Amino acid sequence: MPLINERLECPRYELINGEERMMTQPATNHSRISSNLNWIIHSYLRGKKKCKLFGEVDVYFDENNHYIPDLLVVCDKSKIKYDGIYGAPDLVIEILSPSTAKTDRYEKKAVYEKFGVREYWLVNPKDKSVDVFHLVNGKFELDDVYHDYNQVEWDMLTDKEKAAQKLKLKVSLYDDLEIDVAEIFEDMIETWE
Repeated sequence: MPLINERLECPRYELINGEERMMTQPATNHSRISSNLNWIIHSYLRGKKKCKLFGEVDVYFDENNHYIPDLLVVCDKSKIKYDGIYGAPDLVIEILSPSTAKTDRYEKKAVYEKFGVREYWLVNPKDKSVDVFHLVNGKFELDDVYHDYNQVEWDMLTDKEKAAQKLKLKVSLYDDLEIDVAEIFEDMIETWE
């Protein structure tokens, strides 16, 4: 009970288009996905890249927009300050939940685009998919929607459908970082008892 009371006493807020919104506590699968991505990206960046990975840190775009993305990568060290990130990260990853999906898909996406986030991911735990957007000429373009399939779902696809599936997600910031989509959704809770 103390943790619940502590969260209620010190809730976290984002400022979205000038409106203060309290953040909800992430669900178990949300946390699983965040941990998986954190491990994958951190392992890649460790010791060899100038870019830094952050999880749930304050990002200040302007006086009306202060967000706390699930994960982000910043390559310009001048944006990294003691109390948060000032300016657009290079990569932002939002893990969708029923209470945040609409905001992440529309309001936040528009601000990320406006301020020049180079790559934006929307990770959907429910259907095990990742929508990847790249900034092209100042506008987000959908690169692709990547899916993880269980064996039953995979077996139901035709050979043509299987051939069209992208099971590895190429991170546009790097020439040599591809992520197996199944690793993003590894160890998720599938059923509730």
